[in-house]
Amino acid sequence: MLLRHIPNFCLQHDPALHVLRLEWLPRSDQRQLRPSATQLMALLHERQVLHLLLDMNSVPDLPLADQAWLGDHWMPGLVALPLERLVLAIDSSQVHNQLAIDALHDLVQPAIRFESQYFSDAESAFEWLADGSPHLPALSAEWATRYAWG
Repeated sequence: MLLRHIPNFCLQHDPALHVLRLEWLPRSDQRQLRPSATQLMALLHERQVLHLLLDMNSVPDLPLADQAWLGDHWMPGLVALPLERLVLAIDSSQVHNQLAIDALHDLVQPAIRFESQYFSDAESAFEWLADGSPHLPALSAEWATRYAWG
């Protein structure tokens, strides 16, 4: 199901697969990153997400203050989740955010207990994360409607 209650993010959750997909919404207010990320962490706990896809391709360059906040406040919560797989979709042209993600990963690396992978595009990442599930065609069709707000 598509979830639209957290500002800045379009989310898709499938309870059967315990998977959550996240994309930064175009024209979002980057100043709302911290409250949105806090709400996202609560949702990850509430929905018992085991497989997480963070599509970083539409995220604007993360300012240093947000990087520090993510490292101090968000990443410790992320590594404490019972995640099995974390997938980051980030194209090689996103150098600034790739470096930020690498630094955040290094910060919490000793505490990571889940598998993590990088993909350049979200579709390939989601296919890998769904692991051949028969739910994949329906999830992909639903995701294709994510900007139809009617």
